Amino acid sequence: MTGGNLLTDHPALYEARFPDPGRLAARWTEDCLRRHGAGPRVLDMGCGPGRDAAHLHGAGRTVTGADLSEAMLAHARAHHPGPRYVHADLHGFDLGSFDAVVCLDSSLLYCHTNDQLDGFLASCRHALAPGGLLVAELRNGAYFLGRTDLLDRPAVDAFTWQGRTYRSRTTLTVDRAAQLLRRTRVWTTDDGSPPVPQHSAWRLLFPHELRHFLAAHGFEVLELHDGPGPRTEPPWRAGEPPGATADGDRLHLVARLHTH
Repeated sequence: MTGGNLLTDHPALYEARFPDPGRLAARWTEDCLRRHGAGPRVLDMGCGPGRDAAHLHGAGRTVTGADLSEAMLAHARAHHPGPRYVHADLHGFDLGSFDAVVCLDSSLLYCHTNDQLDGFLASCRHALAPGGLLVAELRNGAYFLGRTDLLDRPAVDAFTWQGRTYRSRTTLTVDRAAQLLRRTRVWTTDDGSPPVPQHSAWRLLFPHELRHFLAAHGFEVLELHDGPGPRTEPPWRAGEPPGATADGDRLHLVARLHTH
């Protein structure tokens, strides 16, 4: 193994590590879009390997998938065709006009600073037609107020891909000054390669803070709740209504751009 980011640099490995055969995240997203009457043009920001974008395309939408990783985009074009895939930075983008912007799996939280979050929301406002939707799924910063269950001990995982076993040891820490959840993940394999540490971080956003940013950029929050969703336990099932609390470790957002 080498440096970089093992999973984003190797999209097939990413799909093996995070299988979603039922396309739960995309089905939850399509349900949100349908319930709130979104038009057909969708931008999937932080599309990764393209699974969700391709599912939305298969549901009849005109989809653009955008990501910062060229490896992910190449994989998406080859393995999940249908959408248009483009290179873009979520901190600021101009990719055309859309009826909805989708940002799943905490991608929005790679906006670490207020300026970056303002850049993302200003870009969404510019991209969306009047009345357009922003649909996002992300970690809930409020979950870490008084809770340490995700911080107390490393998470250990192993999976096998193409005959090689990959093991990871993941530690989460809260950087209170920067309002970030920092992750250190150390990868080892059974071929004798030296361990590879990798570092990433997510912004810890609180529900009312998120509402404030959205209002400042002209969005009305239609839903903001902790589940059910594609990464909650138990997970969302078709037909389930949105929740009414924002206490769990995930947040599910649907916001509409004001028409005036």
